[in-house]
Amino acid sequence: MANEELLLRQMPHSLEGEQAVLGSMLINENCVKDVMDKLRPADFYLRQNREIFEAICSMFAYAKPIDGITVCEEMRRLGTYDATTTRSYLAQLMEITPTSANVMEYVNIVRDKALLRGVAQAAGEITALVQEGVGSAGEILEAAEQKVYAIRRGQSAQDMVPLRQVLPEVLDRLGQMSESENHLPGLSTGLSAIDQKITGLNKADLILLAARPGMGKTSLALNLALNVAKGTGKTVAVFSLEMSREQLATRLLSAEALVENNRLRTGALRETDWEKIAGAATVLNRVDIRIDDNPMLSVADMNAKCRRLEGLALVVVDYLQLMTSAGGPGRGGENRQQVVSDMSRMLKIMAKELNVPVVCLSQLSRANEKRDDKRPMLSDLRESGAIEQDADIVLFLYRDDYYHEDSDKHNIAECIVAKNRHGETGKVELKWLPEYTSFATLDTRYDQEE
Repeated sequence: MANEELLLRQMPHSLEGEQAVLGSMLINENCVKDVMDKLRPADFYLRQNREIFEAICSMFAYAKPIDGITVCEEMRRLGTYDATTTRSYLAQLMEITPTSANVMEYVNIVRDKALLRGVAQAAGEITALVQEGVGSAGEILEAAEQKVYAIRRGQSAQDMVPLRQVLPEVLDRLGQMSESENHLPGLSTGLSAIDQKITGLNKADLILLAARPGMGKTSLALNLALNVAKGTGKTVAVFSLEMSREQLATRLLSAEALVENNRLRTGALRETDWEKIAGAATVLNRVDIRIDDNPMLSVADMNAKCRRLEGLALVVVDYLQLMTSAGGPGRGGENRQQVVSDMSRMLKIMAKELNVPVVCLSQLSRANEKRDDKRPMLSDLRESGAIEQDADIVLFLYRDDYYHEDSDKHNIAECIVAKNRHGETGKVELKWLPEYTSFATLDTRYDQEE
């Protein structure tokens, strides 16, 4: 008994909250469906309360009438009825509950305590992992992140959602899109040609932007980041494993100010350049772009940092092949293809968990260099496999003048939509502005004729 009292003091719970929830369900059957949408049996700390809730859930599933007498009979059938206490306890629950009108407030109390118990349990499991010493520090850290985040996700998400609950949200979204000017379900990239092809950057999507070195994929990714930050007023997270934050800021300043990047890097600026830079700096100071240039980041690190950001709209990762696995670069002799495949899968899971688009850059193999037509193909993805499968959209960048000096498409880039889970594939033309490391939409655009 003393041990039980000690446990009751230590673990967060609300006896009054649990009793009020059950009492509300017993005196007003209409409360049952609302409570069941929010609580599970495990959310009740006291065993007797948990058993009563399980009995009510069982009765609700079979559309049985619910009151003090019928619940007694159901508990008898389930083998949880105690002849000395159950009937009187049920009567007490109905008597002490002031009103069923506040049932959702009682539910919030119970859920809050259950959440705290989940945190305590996760903390104990994490401590055990550390003491056992199984796995590297990176792997234990990733496991800890997953345990803590699973608690919050489990408290807020239902496993199965009826279609009738989803349809109103879809109809509301359709109404909002029909009233908007751009008619895009996703975030605008700021490049209308790309927007029309992929319908913007959609929530929970993994967008892979791949190209050979020197094609401008970092520049395009920064263009997207800046355009989304300006267009939404929300936060954009940029993880750069290749370039420093100063280099990224310089590129953003060049693109916004339309001052040649080379002049910014060397400091050979004209009088008019300073005016442009001052105006661009004012704009960039207003947007919320967070830059992390740690070259040793894993997906778990990125996920953890993004969860702490309020109002996150977009995540940009530059680039996939430079990322480390959760266990760090020394993760015992694993096949690199498998490691990259695991990371692409984790990026897709991160996009779904955060419910924001994730744009991930990727290098291409040299396979296209051996072909007459050097336009990239899905098979050119380095350490391919799960990358192509996990991505919702795959974009390739190709510039013909990169390979052919006499090309008639000077400073024109093709953005090839090689995979599009939401619509058509094809390609659009973009204007490449090398002096500003920036892209712009051309007036003309064309699709693949297939």
